Amino acid sequence: MDGAGTQDRTLLLFLYNTGARADEAAQVKIADLLLPNSSRYHSSVQLRGKGNKLRRCPLWRQTVVELSSLTASRSPTDHVFLNRCGQSITRFGIHTMVERYIRNMLDATPSLANKRVSLHAIRHTTATHLLRADVDINTIRAWMGHVSVNTTNFYAEVDLEMKAKALATCEIRGAVPPKRWKEDVALMQFLRSL
Repeated sequence: MDGAGTQDRTLLLFLYNTGARADEAAQVKIADLLLPNSSRYHSSVQLRGKGNKLRRCPLWRQTVVELSSLTASRSPTDHVFLNRCGQSITRFGIHTMVERYIRNMLDATPSLANKRVSLHAIRHTTATHLLRADVDINTIRAWMGHVSVNTTNFYAEVDLEMKAKALATCEIRGAVPPKRWKEDVALMQFLRSL
């Protein structure tokens, strides 16, 4: 994979890992990364969200490996993700990259043509997968940078698979259909004794 392909892969992995918005990913500087050498410490990234609010998101080991490789020997003041001219990528550049990969995947996955796949779909997928992993809604709210838990509740509302799973846990299994009252021997004996 060439340099641009490696960065694209790292950026896509970063977007899925963090659930970051395009402009949040575009703003990330190397100094915002906490990539300790020791596995004792958790790796994370500081993101600047809407209203310039800061939040920290944990990073998976694979994301750390790829980010470490991408940022090696670069200044802490540099942006992590660069465009082909070596300048910081813009949110429009990130959108364009995602759209390019979706177009490239259409031959292998024709069903994508009928779906609205976007950068926001990656963010939505992150939140949905966290929810499916039984991460509590307040943690997901903080992870995604939502001000209100009501915004995060949207993911719980639209996930039909989780609704079906919840319904299955409540389903009564192996229940015997109720007898008609006249067929209940004990009840009939009791009534006759009155």
